[in-house]
Amino acid sequence: MVSPLDNELTLIQAARRGQVEAFNLLVRHYQDGVYALAYRILADRASADDAAQETFITAYRSLSGFRGGSFRAWLFRIATNACYDELRRRKRRPASSFEELPGADSDDGPALSASSPTPEQVAQQAELHRAIEQCIQALQPDQRLVLILSDVEGLSYQEIADSAGANLGTVKSRLSRARASVRLCLQAVQELLPAVYRLNTRQD
Repeated sequence: MVSPLDNELTLIQAARRGQVEAFNLLVRHYQDGVYALAYRILADRASADDAAQETFITAYRSLSGFRGGSFRAWLFRIATNACYDELRRRKRRPASSFEELPGADSDDGPALSASSPTPEQVAQQAELHRAIEQCIQALQPDQRLVLILSDVEGLSYQEIADSAGANLGTVKSRLSRARASVRLCLQAVQELLPAVYRLNTRQD
């Protein structure tokens, strides 16, 4: 979850006056979150890059329309619209295969400490991570969006409603259905998961 930006309002006001560097600071603060949201919705790095770029271009042009409240939720609303535009463009194309999240295959981190997971545990966690992401990608777009905004980005119900352009009741309903669908999906694929992550349905 992105940390608060202490001088956010000052930067927004400066950006409205045409100070590009002020807006660039906002971009640098929020670009990772916007890209992550776009990637999780579109499941394609190039498309996510394009959507993130379009988000900030649109945001800069539309700063006069920001009426206060959560700037992050406002940005995510723009990002969501950009992603949905892309989904509509690819509607008739076959679904692309799932890719791992950025960094999932990276091996340039610090050396493992004695308390770090074993290679086997890392592999098991990666398999579970892929299964969860595949189940999220299988959701309807509106359900996927509220799940990502809530359980990944940590937005409040009101911020999700602002981002998704829906009322609170709709947000809560979509989130409940999304979580239930992911649980059912994981149950369906549990035999493909490492044994340590399978649901125990045996009765002793």
